[in-house]
Amino acid sequence: MGNTWLRLAGAALVIVSCSGLGFYMASQWNEHLKTVEHLRKMIFLLKGEIVYANSPLAEAFERTGRKAGGQMGDLFLKVSERLMGQRGESFYGIWQEEIDGLPKEVCLSSEDKQNLKGLGEHLGYLDTGMQERTILLYLEQLDLSIDYLRNHKQEKSRLYTSLGIMGGLFLTIVMY
Repeated sequence: MGNTWLRLAGAALVIVSCSGLGFYMASQWNEHLKTVEHLRKMIFLLKGEIVYANSPLAEAFERTGRKAGGQMGDLFLKVSERLMGQRGESFYGIWQEEIDGLPKEVCLSSEDKQNLKGLGEHLGYLDTGMQERTILLYLEQLDLSIDYLRNHKQEKSRLYTSLGIMGGLFLTIVMY
């Protein structure tokens, strides 16, 4: 009889943990969407600083980072600090290193990070008009990502939660 309770408790734990994994994956999708939307707002702020305020790049990144806050704001502040303490490094090199150094908690896909690195490739040494066009191109890429994430949000959330629950049930059945 004690063995039966132990088996039932084990089965319940398997189902709950697999379901939890499904809910976690669904929340990661939502977090990714929020991060990309926040990044889009930051790039708009950066565009305003570069194009309209005519700020130098280090200053533009600092102001944008302070206004935006969060981990992405910290990225911009770190880039600004490194630019102000110029040690002969190129902006693109600094930008790439800081993006590679983003914490794992920042929900950006490898494609998002690659596109973000591409933005930095053309900032800093071109005239203001070219920098604006580069930023606008990147904003279009972000808009496409946001649209995709929004359009598939409900579908993916259901899929992940259902797979988590069903996977837990399947494992429980296979174990018995």
